[in-house]
Amino acid sequence: MFDDATFDRSAAALDNPDHVDIVIHNYRWRLALAAGEPQYDEVEQRLAAKPKITVPSISLEGDANGAPHLEPGVYGKQFSGRYEHRTIGGGVGHNLPQEAPQAFADAVLEV
Repeated sequence: MFDDATFDRSAAALDNPDHVDIVIHNYRWRLALAAGEPQYDEVEQRLAAKPKITVPSISLEGDANGAPHLEPGVYGKQFSGRYEHRTIGGGVGHNLPQEAPQAFADAVLEV
């Protein structure tokens, strides 16, 4: 889905001496193998309680998203306000703002 110019612009972000440490720490944190930032502990505790999301929401997913995730019906139960899930077709992956900018903008404007 990316042309060479887009890949080259994106690859520049990897030219960072902290990149590997940041990525590895992020995965360790997500798996609860490393501590997060202490200033966010209260927020993390509140989110861990899985409060209902009451504001109007649209969740988006590309039809070619290779990241592991739950089925929309599972997390859809967390929404008590107006909620809709959209799967964006056409080989769209994990980066919807870049790969499907119109569908992404439409969802933002609708909520």
